[in-house]
Amino acid sequence: MKREQSEQLRKLSSAVCPSGNLARDARAFLLAHGCTGTARHSEAVAVEARRLAMALGGEPEKAYAAGWLHDISAVIPDSGRLAAARDWEVEVLPEEEALPLLLHQKLSVVIAKTVFGISDPATLDAIGHHTTLRRGAGALEKLVFLADKLSWDQPGAPPYGEAVSSALVESLDRAVSTYLHWVWERRETMRVIHPWLREAWEEMRPGPFDRTSSDC
Repeated sequence: MKREQSEQLRKLSSAVCPSGNLARDARAFLLAHGCTGTARHSEAVAVEARRLAMALGGEPEKAYAAGWLHDISAVIPDSGRLAAARDWEVEVLPEEEALPLLLHQKLSVVIAKTVFGISDPATLDAIGHHTTLRRGAGALEKLVFLADKLSWDQPGAPPYGEAVSSALVESLDRAVSTYLHWVWERRETMRVIHPWLREAWEEMRPGPFDRTSSDC
């Protein structure tokens, strides 16, 4: 760990006295850094992720923890994300350099590990891929990915919400595929397309789920 990294993370964590209650500590951390909206969104994602995990046979407490911490790097302003990534020895892809907002999922992993002591690989993977997903994602990653998208932090209901919720009745993969299809149809409006998102779409595009039994 670089000296600059440890100094910055010590400053970030100094506003919180750990209580052993992750939800309380994450909320306090975000509020101490002025991230009120992110605290509300993170709670909503945590609750939704836990609900989905309980409904689909996942791991509710891991989903809840990942939900609370997925956007914890909101304490770093967009203008500081590239510098933080370099200081913290986080790989920066060209698409992330072009749009540093995309780095927040990776930076959240660092804070989750260093400030909050999260060491479970599945929880960290769910935090680190909640925006883009990736090829070969695990169930917890997919749960938190969907919980983030369903916990829409814009006015009104998410435009894909009904379709994704209906697909969840069938399966988690069908719901993820439905959301990715919605995004991919609008890819021309995106400033950049993250390669992880592209790979997730290529793996989970609707076709494989629409085959009849005779095609298997």
